Amino acid sequence: MVAAVTNLRTSQYAGPREKIDVASYISGYFDGEGCFSVSISPRPGIRVGWEVRPSVSVSQNADRGQVIELISEYFGCGSIRPDRSDCTIKWETRRLSDIAGRVLPHFDEYPLISDKQQDVDLLKSIGQLMLVGAHRTRDGLLDVARLSSLMNPSGSRRYSLAQIEASAR
Repeated sequence: MVAAVTNLRTSQYAGPREKIDVASYISGYFDGEGCFSVSISPRPGIRVGWEVRPSVSVSQNADRGQVIELISEYFGCGSIRPDRSDCTIKWETRRLSDIAGRVLPHFDEYPLISDKQQDVDLLKSIGQLMLVGAHRTRDGLLDVARLSSLMNPSGSRRYSLAQIEASAR
């Protein structure tokens, strides 16, 4: 049986928000529009020479920004900002404690349906390594870099795994 679809703009569309399974809606929304990523950039001042930055984000056209506001309220973390490159607004969190403690547990309970769930699982593994400081050692950084290289297979990377391996200290 297919569930009825209602819109979040309850003043304009049918049905009160209380009838919406918000948690499932958010997972479905992220399945289509979300991004789970880890950037690794050179930073000479860091002991291993590379900075690791996890990120979870989702964007939407500004005229439908109430969805982004709902996501921000639901997770209780991150920030909303305009993305001028494509005239959207974006919710994003980069704080590891929020990703590990608020965001990823949601996707354990409400997993994605597409292969993007693999990115969620990889981010969870990377987050666990980072929480114990593994990324601050050469071997740990390389473990993180190997895992992150498996994420977002259709995306591009500024620095290859080989570049990170060659210069990590």
